[in-house]
Parts: sequence; structure tokens; C-alpha cells
Amino acid sequence: MRAPKIVAVASAIDLDFRYGCTPAWWQLWKGLYEAGVDLLVTPYRGRAVESPWWRAAENPCLREGELFSRAKRLVGRRPAGSASLVERWVRPRWQRHLERILARERDVDAVLVFNVPMGHFTGIPTALRERFSVPVVYYDGDVPASLPEHGGFETGFATYADADPSEYDLVVSNSLGGLHRLRELGARRAEAVFWGADPDFFAPLELRKDSDVFFYGYGDEFRRDWMRELVGEPSRRLPEVDFVLGGNGFRADVGLARLAGDVPFGSFRRAVCASRVNLNITRASHAAVHASSTCRPFELAACGAAMVSNPVAGLERWFEPGEEIVVVSDADEATEAYRELLADPASAEEFGRRARERVLDEHTYAHRAAQLMDLIGIGTASRVEVAAGA
Repeated sequence: MRAPKIVAVASAIDLDFRYGCTPAWWQLWKGLYEAGVDLLVTPYRGRAVESPWWRAAENPCLREGELFSRAKRLVGRRPAGSASLVERWVRPRWQRHLERILARERDVDAVLVFNVPMGHFTGIPTALRERFSVPVVYYDGDVPASLPEHGGFETGFATYADADPSEYDLVVSNSLGGLHRLRELGARRAEAVFWGADPDFFAPLELRKDSDVFFYGYGDEFRRDWMRELVGEPSRRLPEVDFVLGGNGFRADVGLARLAGDVPFGSFRRAVCASRVNLNITRASHAAVHASSTCRPFELAACGAAMVSNPVAGLERWFEPGEEIVVVSDADEATEAYRELLADPASAEEFGRRARERVLDEHTYAHRAAQLMDLIGIGTASRVEVAAGA
């Protein structure tokens, strides 16, 4: 019996671009590899990156993409004529690129598109389905921030501009609460696959603690109020506590917290394990829409971290508040939580132990890969139906 085969188009493979989903895609792709999938990944932005877990195909519009990004940085907005460039040049090249891959590979079970601007691929899913009878699946890991009413992140594309989600046989989302909106936008079938963590990569380390309260993130977009409540105000009330911020782009009130700068992805686990308490500060859009998963709580939990979080709708689906994670609603509660956890290291360690056990039981990328394969129909009796005449 041959291995299931997937062709994946990723927003990027190169971690240097700092796309928030890319490290999680790596872990999911590793999970698919470990489940026996033959995975070929081709990037929409940047160069292809080989790994032990997937094969790679080059970006057919590498030069155009870098010129576009350079122009966008210079003018501070999307360059004039970019829509025409996509329609007349980028989209046809990508269609030919994918058709060549599918013709060469022959026995592809599904094409997965990961967070590429959907409007840039208009018509391609239909063309691939008609020629190769292969299901085409769109995977959006940024719902609800990616939805039109939220506008996406400052550095991101408008995912659904000029898009037709009905072209895809399945739209997968990180958000349960966002599924109805995806269906309103036209998705014929929408399903949720939550984020998770690779427990081998995110594993506890016995390290000397060099910070008390640690938060890592890129920017405070959509979470400035919670940065004030969980970092700014508590750091002033607890001047003896060492608050550390990793990452950059913090324009909110961060009080007395010290800035540690960038933390490379390969060093993130070490930074987490070297702190006594770790923060999950979820952006407002994700926190408000029910069960809109983000990567951070799963990664922290897999590391065995004692977690303190702002309220997140549906958080109890993944972790038990008061047992596996501490949830605080304002600066008063945050300050008290830090005092208690820092004064009782054994209790903090127990929170982390229980959280990691929950990850191992329910939230690894082996779990997520199996769920995704089941939704697509790979390795099961059923298979995503290719829409007749679509």
C-alpha cells in the first residue's frame, strides 16, 4: 500500500519571515510525516526549505514576491497595480507550477493551501480539480483576525479579498467560533483543527530560573489593554519581580518590564523554561470568538510552564482553569496570581506538570495530523468528495 501523498502550498517555509503560523506549520507537517504522509511543500513567499519531514519545490514567483515586498516596505502600503500583477502574472505561473507538480507526482491525494491570500489563487482550485480529480483544501490558521471585518494583521495580506471559498472542497480553521463566518463567505464545508504542540520539541528543561514573569510575542496589536493589565500595572506594583518581554513591537504600557529582544524559535523553549511564570496574552479578536486557538498556550503547556492568561472564550476546551492554567481578568487578579505562584514554586510546577499531561493526552501534532487526515479522508474509508462540475 502506497503512502498518502499531499502537495502543500505554504505562505512561507522560511522561519526568517516571522510569519506567526510558520513554526506551527513545521510541527504539523512533521506530524503528517510521522503519520506516514509523503509531503511536498512549495512556498508562496521566499525560498523552499528542505527538512527531514518533507520534500520541497521552489517558489515559481520568488523574484516577483521579493520585489513586491520591497516596494511595499518603501511606500508603506500595497503598491499600485499589484492586483493586476497577481491576475496577469503571478496566478498563471502558480497554476502552471502546481499542474506540473501534480502531473509529475501522479498519485497526489490532496492539495493543501496554507494561509496564502485566497484571492491570489482564484480559479486554481477549480482547474486542479477538473484536470486531476484531486480535492483542494484551504487551511487558515489566523481566524478570526484574517476575516474581512477584522482586517488581518498590520503586516499581512487581506486573506479573503476577491476570494471565492466555495472553490475549495474543505476550509480548515483554527477557530470553532469562526466556522459560521467562513460558511457565510462561501465555504461549502468548514471544519476546525486547533493548534497544538510537538511535545518532543517543546519539552521541559531543568534550568536555573533567570526571570520571574515572561511573555513572548511579536507586537501588541489587538492586545494592548491586556498588556497593561498583565504586565504594565503588575510590574509597577511588584517592583521586586523581574518581568521580561521577548520579541518586539511593544507600544503598549509595559511598566517596569525589561525588554529582552528577539528570541529565535530554536531558543524559545529555553526562555520559557528559564522563567518561573509564563504569560499567554491572546489578541482581542481571538479571545472574543469562541474556541479560536492560538499556538502559545499549547507550547507553554508542553514545556511544563506555569501559565497565566487573560480570559479567552472557550479556553476550557483545552485547559482546565485553576488546575492547568490560571486565568485573570484584571491587574488586581494578575498581581495576586504572580505573588502566589512565585511564593510557592511547588504549586507552580504542579500547574505545569498537569498542563503538559493534558497536551500529551489531547493536543500534540500527532493528534492534529490524524484529525486533518481524517477530515481529508486520507487513510480512511472515506475521502473528501471532489465537487462534480465545480
